[in-house]
Amino acid sequence: MRAGLLAAAALAALPAPGAAQAQPPSREATLRIVLSNELTSIDPVLSTAAFVRNHGFMVYDQLFAVDGKGAARPQMVESHAVSADAMTHRFTLRPGLAFHDGTPVRAADAVASIRRWAQRDVVGRALAAATASLEVIDERSFELKLSRPFGLVTEALARSTASALFIMPERVASTPATTAITDATGSGPFILDRENWRIGDRAIYRRNPAYQPRAEPADGLAGGKVAKVERLEWIAMPDASVAASALSNGEIDFVEHPAPDLLPLLQRARGVTVGLINPVGSMVWLRINHTQPPFNDPRARRALLHAIDQKEVLQGLGIPAEDQVPYCPSYFMCGTPVESSAGAVGLRDPDLGQARALLREAGYDNGPVVFLNGADNPLNNGSTLVLAEQFKRAGMNMDVQTLDWATVTVRRNRREAPAQGGWNLFVTIANALDAGNPLSNLYLASPCEGGLTGWPCDQKLEELRRAWWEEPDAARRAPLLDAVHARAYEVLPYINAGQFRTKSAWRSNLSGLLPATVPVFWNVERK
Repeated sequence: MRAGLLAAAALAALPAPGAAQAQPPSREATLRIVLSNELTSIDPVLSTAAFVRNHGFMVYDQLFAVDGKGAARPQMVESHAVSADAMTHRFTLRPGLAFHDGTPVRAADAVASIRRWAQRDVVGRALAAATASLEVIDERSFELKLSRPFGLVTEALARSTASALFIMPERVASTPATTAITDATGSGPFILDRENWRIGDRAIYRRNPAYQPRAEPADGLAGGKVAKVERLEWIAMPDASVAASALSNGEIDFVEHPAPDLLPLLQRARGVTVGLINPVGSMVWLRINHTQPPFNDPRARRALLHAIDQKEVLQGLGIPAEDQVPYCPSYFMCGTPVESSAGAVGLRDPDLGQARALLREAGYDNGPVVFLNGADNPLNNGSTLVLAEQFKRAGMNMDVQTLDWATVTVRRNRREAPAQGGWNLFVTIANALDAGNPLSNLYLASPCEGGLTGWPCDQKLEELRRAWWEEPDAARRAPLLDAVHARAYEVLPYINAGQFRTKSAWRSNLSGLLPATVPVFWNVERK
């Protein structure tokens, strides 16, 4: 029923800022998309949620961007000069860059954006800790001076997930990093129609006619971002079967993560293409609250390793056999240049006796284990239910609390005891950009102050991570990476519960969808 109303609802004209829009864009000029979750907040610094990152790539641009091979390439930056000792970096912005309100993009905007981002993001905080100064040189140039070696400066500035580094106007970036921004002004290829964004319905974006793309072709998240449609409608459609029906009927154009059990139907549907925009795949991450019993005890966390069967999780999700990685122990995902199995334990063949013994040693008293379930996402919901059943077999008293994902992203920040509104476990679905490496993997970081939800604390792991990113020689980083990985299996900031490839689906008359790992819609047009 809801899908059948989409075409009629889209006929409403939307006002452009400062003027009435006489005619709505044609159907051919509008792209209707359904992503894994709807847009409920817009601050890419305050939130690590994927839907905020997806919004960010619509409205903002980046200093550097990750290409299809994972390399950091200049995006807003025109030139980058590095001193002989690699301790001073000078950046000059491309000429002619402008924000959506018409004001020019200045070096001061870039510096303010970096400073705000660096207060919260795991990569930003690492870069800030190695920074002696970050100063504006002139309208288009700024300079970063390091206080100690940092071998991955451009890679840090190309941060593309979690709290991705997007450039905002200085007036917006001056907002305290603990306060959510309400102004989505960026310089990216699309503009959020703020007045017509309705949570629970849709967010609407218009093409930015003043955007100046780079000359080179689009490649991953880098290159020329050419917006070829006039309007994007990001539609809230949590029912997977409704979304599949709407796509088959041509009422929407793209679904990021169709439910796995609906993929065979979509593959047979006339006018629908099923394919990959995420070549490496995704991973179920089980995040653990280190501050509350029973998992404040490392023995209880290790019990989870012996209870989890990754293959059963993937089968429970309905992932086709050809898209499963039946066993992957790597924190940095299997099939990547930084894959590692150092220190790996469990995850393939459950040992329930060992799991129960570790729980007893940890003093587990059969108290409820609160497992937050973002049930409006089929992948989150399916993996949570399978894992909860596995933990029951290991002797845990599971309290699965069904919520929508937007509520989970708020509740997971609460540090109270589970009985007072806190939590013990939740699942999130990560990709290769999230997993990254010892620097960029946001949930691997285990600082004892200021860390992300779950709040793992381990000084040794932090020292090993820092040694990895300070080493300028890539060959010497390999043994350091294995040391990080082995220590992570002792600390268990989170657990990899299964890796798989996720397919997307779109109308066959679309071209230009990029295998960028995350959904982006520049370069897309109708054939």
